Amino acid sequence: MREISAELQARLARVRLLLCDVDGILTDASIYVGQPGEYKRFNVRDGLGIAVWRREGFKIGWVSARPSVATTVRAEELNVDFLIQQKGSKVAAIEKVLTAESCSWDEVCYMGDDIVDLGPLERAGVAVCVPPGHPEALARAHYVTELAGGQGAVREIIEAILRAQGRWQRIVREYLA
Repeated sequence: MREISAELQARLARVRLLLCDVDGILTDASIYVGQPGEYKRFNVRDGLGIAVWRREGFKIGWVSARPSVATTVRAEELNVDFLIQQKGSKVAAIEKVLTAESCSWDEVCYMGDDIVDLGPLERAGVAVCVPPGHPEALARAHYVTELAGGQGAVREIIEAILRAQGRWQRIVREYLA
């Protein structure tokens, strides 16, 4: 894992809520369409990272401007706390979640990769983009993952947050037992 600045460590230590786009973050941005429907490829390492995140008592939400049955199925498998799949302002949708959770933008880590994510990236306490994200999204990121979307990027940021919060070594020890 690469070196993280003291400023970013402090931001990561404040995170209580992880929110992310779906296509291009949890997937490689590919969508397979055919009969009988649509297919997406999700990374199992992201899934384990999300399970560990939730076991640590944190919540996660997926925010997509593109409704998809495949996304709904995977979100249900992982017990994702908030699944928002609607056109319109991602900021407005997220602000409803923040109000319900008594959470501020400063406590949010948001992962996005394209121009539809600019609003949340601009506001989040920790803004994360993946390679090869859109230049406008990359410019707003506090952290750019080493791994691409659909290749374990969500797991990468979950580990970085848990390390910054002093939780990661205990989690590793639990898996050694």
